[in-house]
Amino acid sequence: MRSPRLAALELKRFGRGKLPRAALVAITLLPLLYGALYLWSFWDPYGRLDRIPVALVNDDRGATASGQKITAGDEITRGLRDSAVFAWHEVSAAEARAGVEDGSYYLSLTMPADLSERIASSSGDLPETGALQVRTNDANNYIVGQISRTVFSEVRTAASTNASRSFLDRIFISFSDIHDATAKAAQGADELTGGIGKAEQGSRDLVDGLRTAEDGSGQLAAGLTKLGTGAGDLETGARQVADGTRSLAAQVNGAAGQVRPYLSDNGKAIGDTARLVADSSQAIRDNLDAFVKAAPAAATAAHRAAAELDAVHASRCADRPAPDPDVCPPLSRARKAAADVAAVADDVNGLVTSADGDLRKLDGQLATLHDRATGLAERAPRLDEDLETAVARINALDTGARKVAQGAERLRAGLTDARNGATTLDTGIGRLSDGASTLDGGLFQLAGGSAELAGGLHDGVGRIPDYDSSDRDRHTGVMADPVQLASRSLHPAPNYGTGFAPYFIPLSLWVGAMVAYMLIQPLNRRALAAGAAAWRVALAGWLPVAAIGLVQVAALISVLHWAIGLKMARAAGTVGFLALVTCCFTAIVQWLVARFGPAGRLLVLALLMLQLTSAGGTYPVQTSPGFFGAIHPFLPMSYVVDALRRLITGGGLGPVGQACAVLTAFTAGALALTAVSARRKQVWTLDRLHPELSL
Repeated sequence: MRSPRLAALELKRFGRGKLPRAALVAITLLPLLYGALYLWSFWDPYGRLDRIPVALVNDDRGATASGQKITAGDEITRGLRDSAVFAWHEVSAAEARAGVEDGSYYLSLTMPADLSERIASSSGDLPETGALQVRTNDANNYIVGQISRTVFSEVRTAASTNASRSFLDRIFISFSDIHDATAKAAQGADELTGGIGKAEQGSRDLVDGLRTAEDGSGQLAAGLTKLGTGAGDLETGARQVADGTRSLAAQVNGAAGQVRPYLSDNGKAIGDTARLVADSSQAIRDNLDAFVKAAPAAATAAHRAAAELDAVHASRCADRPAPDPDVCPPLSRARKAAADVAAVADDVNGLVTSADGDLRKLDGQLATLHDRATGLAERAPRLDEDLETAVARINALDTGARKVAQGAERLRAGLTDARNGATTLDTGIGRLSDGASTLDGGLFQLAGGSAELAGGLHDGVGRIPDYDSSDRDRHTGVMADPVQLASRSLHPAPNYGTGFAPYFIPLSLWVGAMVAYMLIQPLNRRALAAGAAAWRVALAGWLPVAAIGLVQVAALISVLHWAIGLKMARAAGTVGFLALVTCCFTAIVQWLVARFGPAGRLLVLALLMLQLTSAGGTYPVQTSPGFFGAIHPFLPMSYVVDALRRLITGGGLGPVGQACAVLTAFTAGALALTAVSARRKQVWTLDRLHPELSL
C-alpha cells in the first residue's frame, strides 16, 4: 500500500466519532495558543505604558536666574503629563514611597526641592547638577524597572537639554551684547585713532612751544635776577626816602607847631611886610638903572672929595708944626673916610662895569621877589591854613614813602621768590620739554597701536556672532543636543509583536508537531505488520502530521494577519517557508518518537528548550553563555528565526536560502533516520512487547 494512502487511512481514524474529530481540531488549533495568543499578549506593550501607574513627586521650590523665574519641576511635570508615557499620579513623597513598596505604583519619579536651584547654578560661580530621583521595586515587576530606566533616561536628557538651551541662550544673548559693545568699542577706537592723531600733532606743537618757553623761562630768570638787584636798590632808596620823609615830617610838624601861632596872629603884619618887600624890590629895580649910571660920576666925585680932604688935612695938620688937636683928629678920620668912600666908589664903579650880567640876574631875581612878595601879601591872611595843608601833604608823603619802602621790600622778596620760581620753572620746562618729546614718540607709537586696535576690533565685530531670536533657537538647539542618534532602521518592525513573531511562530509549530505525535503514531503499525518498505512506513507516519502542520500554518498565519494585524513584507514567501518548517519539525519529532519511544517525547521537549534558548529569538545569542552560542549553529530553529525576520520585516534573502537548505537537510536526514527506525521496528523483541515505560 502506498504511503499517501496509508496517511489518509490514518487521518480517517479521526473521523469516527466526535471526540477524535475534536482532538484533530484541537491539534490543528493548538499552535494558535503559542503563536497567536502569546503574540497577542506581547503585541504592543510599549503602546500601553500609559496604563502603568507611576507616582510623580514635585518638591521643586523653583529658583531665579538672571531675573527670570525657573520652575524646572513644573516644566518636567507638564512634559511628562503631555507625553502620557505612564499613568502619572501626583502624590507626596511619603505616599510615593509607600505605593512603590506595596505595589500600588510600579515606580516613582521625584523632583527634589533644589532641582531648579541646581539647574540655575549653571550661570553662577559654583555650578551643580540637578538630579531626578527614580525609585523602583523589582519585586513588583522587573521589566517595568528596565523600561523606566530607558524612559527616564530620555526624560533626564530632555531636562538637561532644556537647561542647556536656557544656559546657551543666555550665552548667545551675551554674544550679541559683546558684538554690540565691540562695535561701539571699534567706533570708539576709530575716534581714538583720530584723537590720537590730533594729540600727536598737538604734542609736536607742545614740544616746539615748550622749547620756546624754555628759552623764555631762561630769559625770565635772568631778567628777574636783574630786576631783583634793582629791587634791592629800590628798597634801599625807598627806605632812605622814607627815613628822609619821616625826618622832614618830624621837623615840619615841629616847626609848624611853632610857626602856626605866629602865622595865625600876624597874618596882617606878614602881608604888610610882604607888600613892603614887594614895593622895595620894585623901588630897587627902578633905582638900579640910575645906580648904574651914577656910579662912575660918584666914583669921580668921591676921589675929588678925598683929594680935597687930603689937601685940607695936609694944610691944617701935616704941614703945621703944631696941629690943631680939636680939628686934626676929626679931619684925619674924615680924610680916611673920604679915601674909603673913593675906594668903595671905585669898587662900585668896577662892579657896575664888570658885573652887568649879574645885575641883569639881580633884576630878574628882584622881579621874582616882587611877584612872590606880592603873592605872599595876598596869601598872608591864609598862611596858617596853607601851613596845615602843607603839613598834611608832608605827612601823607611820609606815609606814602613808608608804604613805598614796605612795598619795595615786599617787591624785593617777591622778586627773589619769583627769581627762584623762574629758575625752577626753567628747570621744569626743560624736563617738560624732554617729557613732551617722549610723549610725542609715545603718541606716535600709540597712533600705530590704536590703528591696529581699531582694525582688530572691526575684525572682532565681524567674527563675534550677533544672533537674533530664531538664530539663537537654532544654535541653542544644536549645542544643547549636539549629537543626536540618527536611528534609521533599514527594515523596521512596527511593534513588539512583529519583532517577536519570528520566535513564537516556530515555537508554536514545534509544539503542534509534538502534540500531534501524541495522538498519531510515528510509524504506521499496519504498514509495519504488512512488512512494507521502511521508507514507505516512515512516509506513512510523517505525511498525516505534515498535512496537519500545513493546516496549522494556514490557521496561524490567518489569525496573525487578519485578527492581530501582523504585516509581512513577503507574505507568500513566509507561508511557503513555514510549510517547509512544519515539514522539517514534523520529521524531527517523528524520528525522535519513533526511535526512542516514550523517552523520545521527553527528548522532543528538551530539544525544544535547547532551540528556544539558543535561537537568539529575544536577545542576541552573543549575550547568552557560551554553551548556547556553541549549539546555536547546529539547531534548525536558529536558521528559522533568522529567515522569518527577513521574510516578515524585509531584508536580504540570503538567510532564507540558507535556512531552506538546512531545513531540507534536516528533513531528509530525519526521514532517513525514521526509515532506519522503521526497519528496526519490523523486528519484534521482548522489549517492544513489554516496554519498561509507556506513555
